[in-house]
Amino acid sequence: MAAIASAPVVPPSAWAKPAAAARKYSPWAIALTVTMATFMELLDTSISNVSLPHIAGGLGTSYDESTWVLTSYLVANAVILPMRLGSAAYSDASATT
Repeated sequence: MAAIASAPVVPPSAWAKPAAAARKYSPWAIALTVTMATFMELLDTSISNVSLPHIAGGLGTSYDESTWVLTSYLVANAVILPMRLGSAAYSDASATT
């Protein structure tokens, strides 16, 4: 019993906190960010679709050939978007929701 009483007392404020507990993410902020990013991607795609006749006229190609511009844009976004999130940022954000 004497060994327990002589142990140093560490206040709770000095206890080490895990890294995940130290960071606070608001689920609403994450949802708003993802929603805004999705909206911007939809807006960019719509603008690209509207500009296809102008692209075809400016390049002197047919409408069918100019759709390759939009296809390339969509494929590039599908490849780059997951890279932009990053594995650490994605796992941190998904762990809090």
